[in-house]
Amino acid sequence: MQALKEIVPAARNNINTRFIILEKGRITLEAGQSQTKTCLGLVADETASVHFQFWDEECDVFQPGDIVCLSNGIFSYNRNKQLVLRAGKRGKVEKVGEFTMVFVETPNMSEIAWVLDPNNSGTFIQESVISTHSRIFPSMG
Repeated sequence: MQALKEIVPAARNNINTRFIILEKGRITLEAGQSQTKTCLGLVADETASVHFQFWDEECDVFQPGDIVCLSNGIFSYNRNKQLVLRAGKRGKVEKVGEFTMVFVETPNMSEIAWVLDPNNSGTFIQESVISTHSRIFPSMG
């Protein structure tokens, strides 16, 4: 299991982690060949927080307070150019508990500017902190 503070943007479904859902935003419908429901959430573990993209039935099934295990997740930009963690097509999210998990809200990994590592092409490194907390969800503390 990876700590959220250890995740970096990548085009690979290779993130296996566990977190608690702190908040969920409103559900939106994306137009296309078939209408897809999406919503953003703020999730956290004991090391960091990150914005999580819920898709279709995930928007209805998961609620704040749920502890979730993510297998083969991906941390990349969504259609709205927001850096989000999500299951993607190859990943899986599963509820494993409720309410009893230590977490922190900072740093928020979605609020960091990432750049390609000049010494290792295809790998991203942190360039700067955009905000220490979520600009989408106000601080709980």
